Amino acid sequence: MIRPIVRDPFFLGGKSENATEADRRVIDDLTDTLRANLDRCVGMAANMIGERRRIIVFCYGTEQMVMVNPLITSRSGPYEAEEGCLSLAGTRKTVRFGKITVQYLDRVFRPQTGTFDGFAAQIIQHEIDHCDGILI
Repeated sequence: MIRPIVRDPFFLGGKSENATEADRRVIDDLTDTLRANLDRCVGMAANMIGERRRIIVFCYGTEQMVMVNPLITSRSGPYEAEEGCLSLAGTRKTVRFGKITVQYLDRVFRPQTGTFDGFAAQIIQHEIDHCDGILI
């Protein structure tokens, strides 16, 4: 189900809780909502649809990739980026890393570890910031 985008900085500034298998509906809604906003968005976190759960979804090639309870375990190559957000007006500067390794659960809650670089790494970092209540 496509859900409305939350734009309240107070809500978005709250930290998200770990997701469980009971949150499968949130994964489906988040995926549907990203798909409906692909003309202006490449990634979303669950708090952007009103759910304080550590779930992100983002465009990875031609697929939408889901990460449940993502945790960055290594990072390298810091650089300054300027990013916008579907939930907030304007752009902001931030520091990102060119290469990251992430531990997460996939859509069916199997443990995964992946290494990402470039734009995919930047998107993941932005969405994990959402989970941590960091507004960019």
